[in-house]
Amino acid sequence: MKMGFISDTHGGYDDLVQALNLLEGCEQICHIGDVLYHGPRNDIPETYDPKKIIEVLKGREDIVYVRGNCDADVDEMVLGQDLSNKSRVVSFDNFKFYLVHGYEETEDERIQEAKKLGCHVVVSGHTHVKVLKEKDGIIVLNPGSTTIPKDGSRSIALYENGQIELWDLESQAVIDCIKL
Repeated sequence: MKMGFISDTHGGYDDLVQALNLLEGCEQICHIGDVLYHGPRNDIPETYDPKKIIEVLKGREDIVYVRGNCDADVDEMVLGQDLSNKSRVVSFDNFKFYLVHGYEETEDERIQEAKKLGCHVVVSGHTHVKVLKEKDGIIVLNPGSTTIPKDGSRSIALYENGQIELWDLESQAVIDCIKL
């Protein structure tokens, strides 16, 4: 069973399509926020086309979302998807994943919340920086950004068979992995 993680697409159409192609075959994909709008602190991405993203994501039942700081009610309306939850717990393959965009709390607070909820993994976005590590008995994952990376490369994450992998979108290669 495979589950994908994307975050901070910020309206980058070609980037999102490339990420979704890499995640083809996933039973579920988790979008960790900031779907359509590029945000006031970011330049407009080269592949910015939120209208085309709407058409790609509209009606997809395999994607669950958490609300990012750049997501708005209008995004939810045009996508026809639930973007109202700032966090959620997803159970998959006997593991529990705590999803939160990550702009309102610290990493330590997210870890404590994940523990309280009985989760094995905390997944956040927001920083546009990839993270995959174990801290205090919890796996901490940030899949980075598909569109506006702050660490040099666009990325996604993939869970399969008890392992989480970070993937570079350019090379379509695994750049880090960790066992649960």
